[in-house]
Order: sequence, then C-alpha cells, then structure tokens
Amino acid sequence: MNQVITTITNSSCISNNNNFSNLVDLLRYRALHQSNQIAFTYLEDEEGLESTLTYQQLDTKARSIAVYLQNISTPGDRILLLYPPGLDYIAAFFGCLYAELIAIPLYSPRNNRKMSRIQSIMEDSQAQIALTNNQSLINVQTLLNHAPDLKKLQWLATDKIDENLADQWQSKSISSVSIAYLQYTSGSTSTPKGVMISHENALCNSAEIAISWRTGTDSILVSWLPHFHDFGQIYGVIQPIYNGFPCIFMSPDSFVQKPIRWLKAISDYKATHSGAPNFAYDLCADKIKPEQRENLDLSSWEVTVNGAEPIRSQTLEEFYQAFAPYGFRWSTFYPGYGLAEATLKVSSAKKDDLPTMLTIQADSLAKNLIVEASEDEQFVKTLVGCGSTVLNAKVVIVDTESLTQSPSGQVGEIWVSGPSIAQGYWGRLEETQRTFEAYLTDNGEGPFLRTGDLGFVKDGELFITGRIKDLIVIRGSNHYPQDIELTVEESHPSLRSGYSAVFSIDENEQERLVIACEIQRSYLRKLDADQVIQAIRKAVSKEHELEVYAVLLLRTGNIPKTSSGKIQRQACRTQFLNNQLNVVQEWKEQLHKQIINEGKSPMQNNLSNIIKLGIQDWLISWIAKERNLDIKEIDPNESLTHYGLSSLDSMNLHGDLETWLGYSIVPDWLWDFPSIDALAKQISQPQNVVSVAKVAS
Repeated sequence: MNQVITTITNSSCISNNNNFSNLVDLLRYRALHQSNQIAFTYLEDEEGLESTLTYQQLDTKARSIAVYLQNISTPGDRILLLYPPGLDYIAAFFGCLYAELIAIPLYSPRNNRKMSRIQSIMEDSQAQIALTNNQSLINVQTLLNHAPDLKKLQWLATDKIDENLADQWQSKSISSVSIAYLQYTSGSTSTPKGVMISHENALCNSAEIAISWRTGTDSILVSWLPHFHDFGQIYGVIQPIYNGFPCIFMSPDSFVQKPIRWLKAISDYKATHSGAPNFAYDLCADKIKPEQRENLDLSSWEVTVNGAEPIRSQTLEEFYQAFAPYGFRWSTFYPGYGLAEATLKVSSAKKDDLPTMLTIQADSLAKNLIVEASEDEQFVKTLVGCGSTVLNAKVVIVDTESLTQSPSGQVGEIWVSGPSIAQGYWGRLEETQRTFEAYLTDNGEGPFLRTGDLGFVKDGELFITGRIKDLIVIRGSNHYPQDIELTVEESHPSLRSGYSAVFSIDENEQERLVIACEIQRSYLRKLDADQVIQAIRKAVSKEHELEVYAVLLLRTGNIPKTSSGKIQRQACRTQFLNNQLNVVQEWKEQLHKQIINEGKSPMQNNLSNIIKLGIQDWLISWIAKERNLDIKEIDPNESLTHYGLSSLDSMNLHGDLETWLGYSIVPDWLWDFPSIDALAKQISQPQNVVSVAKVAS
C-alpha cells in the first residue's frame, strides 16, 4: 500500500495572487496596502497596558534598522537577536531581512545560566553582531563576565536607532532561496545546529498553514509562544503578516505564571486562532479555577492548534470538559505534527475534521505493528491523529533497516519532502546529507528529510508513535542525552566516565527522565548511594532544568554498549522497563501528595504578619506537591534547582506565590538566592515589595 498521506501537484506553494518571492516583499506589500492597520499588539500587563505596531510603523523601523546594519556588515552575515518578548524583536528580525542579513532568533538572557548556549551558537554561526533593546543591553552587560567570548560581539540596541534613517533604505532583489534565518534547535549546548530557513521555506510553510488552519484577513490570533521557537516564529510572527491579520501576544512567562491570561486574551479580543504545545492545555485544565472561568467567552475560537510535542488524548478531553461550558468547541481542536527542519508544520487536521482517536494494542505497538484494540482489551494505547499534508508536501513511512517503504499496518520512520523542507544545517555538510538527503533504496525516490520520528498512516492520516533517535523531548524542549550523561558523570567521583545512559519513558502519558550509571568498583564497599543520587539530581536540575524521575546506580559492566563502545540507550531502556538491570541502588520519584495551605493571603492579615517561616513553609509545601515528594524530603538550605525545577516550573511558582502573597516579587529572585531559606528571607523584607497592590487573578 502506498504510504503517502497526500500528494497534490501545484505549480506554486504560494496561495495568494501576489506571489511574493521573499518576506521583504510581503511586508512591503502590507505596509503599502494596509499601512495603518495594527499588525501586532503586545500585552504588557494585566491592567490593560499594551503597545502596538501598524504595518507602516513596522516597515519604517525595519528599514531604519537595515540602513544602520548595512553600514557595519556585509550581506549574508549572521546576526544574533537576543530580545525579550515584545515588538522590538519583530522590527529587528525584518530589519535583518531588509539588510540581506541572516537573522538568528534567540532569547534575552536574564542570568548566566544559558550564556554558554548563546556562546556556542555565536561560535557555530560565526556571528559578529548581536541585537537587543536598550533595557536588555543594560542587563546583558552585567552577564558578560560569565561568557567572556560574547564580549567580542558588537552589541546594538535597535530601539535607539534613528527612524529617519528609513528614507535611505533602497530596495534590492532578494532571491527566494536566500537564507532568511537560522532556527537553532533546542537541546545540545556543545553541538548546536542551525536549521537554514530560506524565504521560500517560510512562505511555503505559511501557505500550508493558511490552508490547513484557515487563516484569512478576518482572522485574529492570540499567542504566548516564544519568538525563538519555530512555532512562535512561523505561526506567531510570519503567518499574521502572510495573510494580513492582527496578532495579540504576551510573554511566555505571563502565560505560565497565570494560564488564565491566555484564555482571557482570547475571550477579550475575540480571537479566532491560537495554539500551543500539549502541556499548555494541561496547565489550563489543572491551574485555572472554576471561579476564574466564569467570565470567559471562547465561542470565537475556531482553530485550536496542538503541536510541538506528543499529543495526549486525555489532555484534549480534560481541556474540553473544563472549558466547554464557556463556549469552547471540540471541533476547534487541530492536532498537528512538525519540526524545525521542515520550517514548522508537516501535517495537521484541516477544516471540518474532528480529532481522530485510535486505540491500538500496546503489545503489538512494541513490535512496530498496528492492531486496533477491542473495547474490552486492557493493555492499549490511544493515539491522536495528526492529520494530513497539503500542497506539495509529502510523507512516506520507511522501514529503518531496508530504507524501503513500510507495508501497511507497520510502524516506520517518517520521511518528508516538499518546498518547506529547510536547506540543511548551517556549516554541517555531513549532517545535512545524512538528515536532508535520504533516498528510498527500492525506487530511488528522494531526497527526503529523515525526521527520526516513528509513525504510520491510516486512512490518509499520520499518527506519531515515538522516536528512533535518542533525543529526549520534555515539555516541548529537546535535550540531548550525551549532554545530560556528561553532567551526570561529572557530578560525583564514584561514577564511571563513559558508562551512563540517559533516556525517557512514558509514565502516565508524560515523558519522564531516567538515568542509569555505573559505579566504579573501588567505591562499592563504602558507597554512600543517597549522596551520589542527590548529587546527580542536583547537577541535572541545575544544568538542564530537568526533573529526574528515576536514578539507577549499577555495578560495573551493566551499561549495554555496541562492539565499538557506543552506549545503547534504547537497550538500557528496555532492560529498565523489564527490571533486568543489576542495580546497586535505585531511587524513584515517590507519589506523596501534599496540600498547599490555601488559606487567607498574608496581605489580608496586614503586611507586617508576613514572616520568613510562613513563606518558607509555603515554598516547601509547593515544591513537595509539584515534585510528588514528602515535605520531610525538602531541605530549606537547598536551592530550588536542587529539586528539579525548570524555568517553566519557576514561572509557575512565581505566579502561584504572587497570588498567595498578594503582592509582586522580582522573578529572578527564584534563581538568584542560594537556598529556600534565603529566598524566603528576601521575599519577607517589606522594602523589597515591588507593588503592594493585590495581584490580579
């Protein structure tokens, strides 16, 4: 059976009459024909403060930035964009394109914890200029001591550039195959890979999105997705300009701290479109209380995109049950599949398609076979369909051994072709050939992009079952196991170098991190296993912002390796699941549930009653609940990172803490103080209260 989802022959991937060949022409067209229309609205806070950009204003800012950059650079130079969420990033991104430079969307560092990744990307791309805004530039100056190589960059605050320079900009012909930007994949700090996205790639993927997700001039998008992620870049920045409709957006921190802000914005602005990774819908269902939902009206929401990580059927059902009384409709769910190497979208549900749920036998799936389960079967797995492709995009399912098309009913690797497939990895010819230039061995068809993901096609719809590569994806972020293994092996002298395996398992339909590592023989007799496990968890949390689900200390010679000495992570994973590892000691997250005291806010009893111990107790209870630990396991002299809190968790904690306190606190305090005790002491000082006004719920 032919495993192609959809093959539609089309002479062009651009689904508009103007047939733009590059993103510059696209924005120039909007600035000419929709000059005074508001393109982007950034929500600054909950009090209604917002900033806006019309198409004409965006074009003017882009031209002025381009003129300045043209005087200090050469076409084709790579430019780092290190902006906080807001309008300045969008102007700088297009300023780079107007100047024929290659933009690299990144994040604005707020502390030194991620400076090493920025430094690695600088070295990989050979960038010499970094753009940000004035406020961020002030903050960055204090962090450069932690990454001295970044001092080599020429730093520029684009919001200080004179907009009168715009008149000096001269239009030039830009080829559709020119690289517009490098999308660096999240994950490995040692070997970052910049995906080369051309103007054509971005426009073609935008055309696919416009068709599948039904965007038009009457659409309204609400987004909190980060601009440095492919989902936020294509869907949140380029797609609104592509079809000329407004986008209202907020910072990711704002959403995670209080998920109600996302849905309230959709309700207030009557948004028709919005989307997020699966975890965001879980967060809304779990965190938004019934009384917060009362004033929501989600009836305008037509397209609810779910993508960027595995999609859980339970998540869709729980979100629907929570918000159906407030106008949300099941038919608006649009599950999808994509990756940065395909610009963003590969496949998704389309207009009038209801989400497809397929329940299959779990035992058969383990053998890469697809057998639908009967209603009375016990060991089953429910998969959510990710729709089909449109235009010239094509998917085939391929046997990973023979590299021929897989027969119907079998799982294989997902290979993709089409005009949205990126040009490869910047400066990495071998990896580009291996990943982007695959050919079927039976008929020579190709080239295809090898996604490394496993799946199958049923009734023309793509289903994702897992990954063949060792990449770990947790909460939408990629993590390379070799990076985590290095951190583990350096965390304690008892651990054997080169003899650890890190992998993920599916626990309650969530990706969880497992670490297996060998102990050196000389340490076995006097091993303090608890100390070693604690050191591992603390190091992984600090370096990778990951919560560890299980740690296994193994006897020498138990980590499976190939004959050439390579770690066999999937073999180790199988042995873990089958309890076949020779374990010295094992630690696994315990399911102790603690209840946070949700009594009166301290503000209700007067600010003077806020004492350090009360805040400390609240923090300990929160950590225990979120990490499924006993309260007795939380040491107030340890830092938050010791307990595996990621940046996402810290934003969540920040929002909950402000709500409980009744006043605002500085977000960076959660990372800056060395212990829970020190953090509680800092928060309890009256002079450190930013705003004594009640924090809005």
